[in-house]
Amino acid sequence: MKILAVCGMGFGSSMMLKMTIEKILKEKGITADVETADFTTASSIYADFIFTNEEFAKQLEGGKVKVVSVKNIADLNEVRGALESVLNT
Repeated sequence: MKILAVCGMGFGSSMMLKMTIEKILKEKGITADVETADFTTASSIYADFIFTNEEFAKQLEGGKVKVVSVKNIADLNEVRGALESVLNT
């Protein structure tokens, strides 16, 4: 499984989101490749899921990849809920 954490430049908030996702996956014993990307290149990178903020999610939706919107990337419980929602589908 490949998860892409996306922000405007690809190294600020996406890195925080990546670390949060990896922490949750580790707690659950799930192995996945989690990478970061900037918004402009995100749609050209293969991934099973894209996690990003609401604004970018609206612009990335409609493709083949499931896009997950996270309001507060620093909120462990919100990210956990978002991650669990796609892992259980």
